[in-house]
Amino acid sequence: MIFHPSITREKVSEAVRRYDTSLDNPGFCNACGAEVDGCEPDMRHGECELCGEREVFGAMELLFWMF
Repeated sequence: MIFHPSITREKVSEAVRRYDTSLDNPGFCNACGAEVDGCEPDMRHGECELCGEREVFGAMELLFWMF
């Protein structure tokens, strides 16, 4: 899988840590690179509120694909 240039392992790892230690449910849009809240950890192809594309992935799901 090819990721938006702004979605880095560091950003995704930090988002997963926030998921584990707070009430955040972060995800990222692979089309526009936006961080999106309210995502299930294993979300795939959710709709982005900013760009409208169905390319939102939960942080845990992205971390899985990055390694």
